[in-house]
Amino acid sequence: MTDIPITEARDARFSAIDRLDTLTLIALINDEDALVHLAVRRALPAIARVADAAAAGISRGGRLIYIGAGTSGRLGVLDAAECSPTFGVPPETVQGHIAGGTEALTRSVEGAEDDAQAGAALVGRLRVNALDTIVGISASGGARFVIAAVARARRDGAFTAALTSNEHTKLAAAAEVEIALVTGPEVIAGSTRMKCGTAQKMALNMLSTAAMVRLGHAKGGVMTDMKAVNEKLRARSVRIVSQVTGAAEGRARAALEACGYDTARAIRALEGEK
Repeated sequence: MTDIPITEARDARFSAIDRLDTLTLIALINDEDALVHLAVRRALPAIARVADAAAAGISRGGRLIYIGAGTSGRLGVLDAAECSPTFGVPPETVQGHIAGGTEALTRSVEGAEDDAQAGAALVGRLRVNALDTIVGISASGGARFVIAAVARARRDGAFTAALTSNEHTKLAAAAEVEIALVTGPEVIAGSTRMKCGTAQKMALNMLSTAAMVRLGHAKGGVMTDMKAVNEKLRARSVRIVSQVTGAAEGRARAALEACGYDTARAIRALEGEK
């Protein structure tokens, strides 16, 4: 009998969940979620290695590119989309790609994760090179689209990592670094949008944030390179500039207005006056 991956395993503790009252059911899920951070902690050295590689590559003109399938792909796209507004980097610097394309962000695309040819072709279209860091994301570690993409990226000279929820997977074998977030069986067996997805989101947050901090896009615990594109962010930008430079909020606002609400430029302008 073929061994069942832990992401597909059924745990007897959860066999009666359909007979539990709602509060007890939710408490059970919450208890399982409370274990996720331990799985992530065990992978911190690997996450740090990938973050440092990404920062080094980006500093020389490279990119951090997430490639995933299903929930894993959606989480990669989500993290990538937040990096430009948060850290002020161009949108192409941190990218997220999902098997099945943009349609797969909102609905399942049948067979997309099994299309190895499409995964390799994606990497070709992206013109991946030695300055890029590619993170393949697949809870099972067996999505052929992702495996092929990572394998092609590695052949093309990129630094490659596998972010999975099982150990010693085919995806990990294709990459240089394995980030295995082993969170155990899900409350609903095989529903990796649950603990697996939570762990992946935590790891991706850490990876991109650490890389951006290393690159100088956040200092003193604030978004010093943030682009203020709406009222909430403009108010935040005023506070950031005031806190970092010591200028009164009115002076900070005036500097921001003069710089088109570019936070980093406003900080430099005020610090240049000292």
